[in-house]
Amino acid sequence: MREWLVIVTEQAVVVIDAVAMVVIVFGTAQALVGGLRAMAPSTSSHERQNVWLRYARWLIAGLTFQLAADIIETSIRTDLQSIVRLGAIAVIRTFLNYFLERDLEHAREAVRAPTRRPPGFQEARASEEP
Repeated sequence: MREWLVIVTEQAVVVIDAVAMVVIVFGTAQALVGGLRAMAPSTSSHERQNVWLRYARWLIAGLTFQLAADIIETSIRTDLQSIVRLGAIAVIRTFLNYFLERDLEHAREAVRAPTRRPPGFQEARASEEP
């Protein structure tokens, strides 16, 4: 029974890692194309920021898949060295995911925040109308 569980787990880890790789490669290719387009002089900083925000989303998705594979892999590893190595990788990926998620949230808030106007702006505009 244990041998069967190890085989299934190893195959699941390979499949999940492959999915993570596809997600990250696709996101990287999309970011490359978007980054090249964003280098055009007519591109706004908002458009450039959107390219990197989309890329961060792809990276977060890929890291999440990789972390899932690491968690599954720890269930079949019995030697301390393998568990410590997988644990270190999981911690690093978790921190990367956390900081990417935090940066993504800050960028979302910046997009959602209303543009600040100087005090009296509305009054000045209203007084200009006939």
